Amino acid sequence: MTTLSQDYQITWEKLPDDYKLPDDPVDNINQPALAAALTQSLELAGKLPPNALTPTNYGICATLNGKIVVKAPDWAYIPKIGVDREEVIRSYTPQLQGDIPVIVMEFLSDTEGGEYSIKPTYPPGKWFFYECVLKAPNYAIFEPDSGNLEVYRLDHNTGRYIVQTSNENQRYWIGEMNLYLGVWQGMRENHTGNWLRWWDEQGNLLLWGTELAEQERQRAEQERQRAEQERQRAEQERQRAEQERQRAERLAAQLRAAGIEPED
Repeated sequence: MTTLSQDYQITWEKLPDDYKLPDDPVDNINQPALAAALTQSLELAGKLPPNALTPTNYGICATLNGKIVVKAPDWAYIPKIGVDREEVIRSYTPQLQGDIPVIVMEFLSDTEGGEYSIKPTYPPGKWFFYECVLKAPNYAIFEPDSGNLEVYRLDHNTGRYIVQTSNENQRYWIGEMNLYLGVWQGMRENHTGNWLRWWDEQGNLLLWGTELAEQERQRAEQERQRAEQERQRAEQERQRAEQERQRAERLAAQLRAAGIEPED
C-alpha cells in the first residue's frame, strides 16, 4: 500500500528478515514498568482484544522513498493485527500487518529530546513520523518525574496534531478506546511516583493486579467479619433461648413447690 505525505512516497512493506533493528537500552528504569502497567489494567478489565497489540519500545516500520524507517514508541495500542503473532515478533508494519496504532506514547527522559522532533528529512523525527507517516490519531507525551501529560489529537482537516484540554478530572478522552487517560500518584512495584492510568466512561479506574488482589482481600475480610457477626448474633440468640429455658424451668419449679402443676 502506498500513500503520499509531504515529499515522501510512503509504502508499507515487510521488514527484511536480515534488517538489523536498533537495540538501544530504555532511557529510564521506570519506563518498562509504566508501559507494563498500562497493558495490564487493560487486560484485567477485559479491554484487550485477542488480536490487539500493545508494543513497548518496539519497532513500528514504514518505507519512505524506498528507505526503511523504524520508530519505537515507549508504548502503543494497536486494536487489531491481521497476521499471526509470530510474524510481528521483531517489528510491526501498519496497513500491511494490521491497524494503525490508535495511540502512541513517549515517556520523556533527561537524555532524549526527540519526542517533539518534526524533522521531515530522512530519517524523520518521531513527531513527524507519528503525525505525517503513521497518522496515529492520538499522541501522548508523559514526563514521569513531574507528572506532566500532554495529549495531542490528529486533526483530519489539517493533518496536524492539536493539543487537547483535559476534563475537570484532569483526564483525556481517547475515543477509539472508549477510555480516559490520566495521571495517578501512588505506588507500584515498590516505586512511588506518577503513573499513567485508564478510566472507563463512568469514571471507574481500571485496576492493576495488586489492586484487584487487595480489593478481593478486603471483600474476603468483610465477608469474614459479616460471618463472625452472624455467628455472634446466633450465639447471643442461643444464650437468650437458654436463659429463657432456665427461667421457664425455675418458674415451673416454683409452681410445683406451691402445689400447682404447670401447663405444658
